[in-house]
Amino acid sequence: MVDIQTISIAIASAGILVAAIYYVLQLRHQTRMRQTDVFWRIFSSFNSKEFLEAWTKIFNLEFRDYNDFVKKYGLPFSGKPVSIAINMVGNLFEGAGILLHRRLLDFKLACEALPISTTWEKMKSIVDGTRQQYNMPTLYEWFEYLYHEVKKRDKQIVKTK
Repeated sequence: MVDIQTISIAIASAGILVAAIYYVLQLRHQTRMRQTDVFWRIFSSFNSKEFLEAWTKIFNLEFRDYNDFVKKYGLPFSGKPVSIAINMVGNLFEGAGILLHRRLLDFKLACEALPISTTWEKMKSIVDGTRQQYNMPTLYEWFEYLYHEVKKRDKQIVKTK
């Protein structure tokens, strides 16, 4: 009789173990699906006509530094088309940075699909100047965080090659 109890306990334990493994796998799958859903929502915003026009406007700006930018295009919060484009693009990347920081966005997907480095490098002097002029040291801090995470990843890729 002891053998039957031992066998039934072993079978029940194995069943619980299998259920726990299945549950963990389901959690991983659901997390991945949520991250994919978040990515697609962000990516659809990045592919909107309004965003693409704003990003193109920023990408085609020609200036040497923040003062040159202000002289040519006006203050960053002036409400002019260039300032609206900068804020639209900055806000979207800011949101992506927050989601990445909270691990709600798949980093590899974001790095492969979004022009993070190019955009930050174009906007950096504008952001730095705006932070200083308006005493806003945290302006687009999550966009900057996103950029630095991409740079870390790039360095790791170079080291492994």
